[in-house]
Amino acid sequence: MRRVITNEGIADRIFIIRGQRVMVDRDLAALYGVSTKRLNEQVKRNPKRFPEDFMFQLGKSEASELVANCDRFTSLKHSSVAPYVFSEQGVAMLSSVLNSERAVVVNVQIMRAFVKLRECMVSHKDLQYKIETLERKFKDHDNNFKVVFEAIRQLMAPPPEKPKTPIGFHVK
Repeated sequence: MRRVITNEGIADRIFIIRGQRVMVDRDLAALYGVSTKRLNEQVKRNPKRFPEDFMFQLGKSEASELVANCDRFTSLKHSSVAPYVFSEQGVAMLSSVLNSERAVVVNVQIMRAFVKLRECMVSHKDLQYKIETLERKFKDHDNNFKVVFEAIRQLMAPPPEKPKTPIGFHVK
C-alpha cells in the first residue's frame, strides 16, 4: 500500500540545527520505508558521498533538545547513539545509496519541500523589506498609516502558541 507524502508532512520533519536545514535519520528511514539501521549502514558504506556539510551526528545536548521539542523522538532519550542528520544535499545523496523506486519518489518530494521552504523564506523577507520601505516613505504622513503597518506586522508574525490544557483528571 502506498502512502501519499505531502510537502507539509515533510516540512514538519525539517529542523534547523547548527544553522542548516536538516532531517533526522529516523524520519528519513520512515519515509524511505527502510530501518534506521539500514539507512545508516548504507551511509557508512559510502563515506566519501557524505562529507560533514551533507551529514553530521548530533551532540548530546542537541539530541536532548530534539527529544524535548519532539515527542516522536522520546526513544532517543536513553539511547547511547546520537542520531545523524542530513542536509538537503545529504538527502539528495541518500537516493543514490538507497537503490529503490520508493527512494527516488520520496527524494523528489523531499527536494520539493526544501525548495518550497526556501521560497517561503525568501518571499517573507521580500515582503518585510517592502513594508519597511513603505513605512519609511509614509513616516511623516497621516497617523492612519502607522495603524495599517502595525496591523500588517501582526499578520506577518507567527501565531502565538496556544496554552496547552493539562492532561488528566483535575478536581476543582
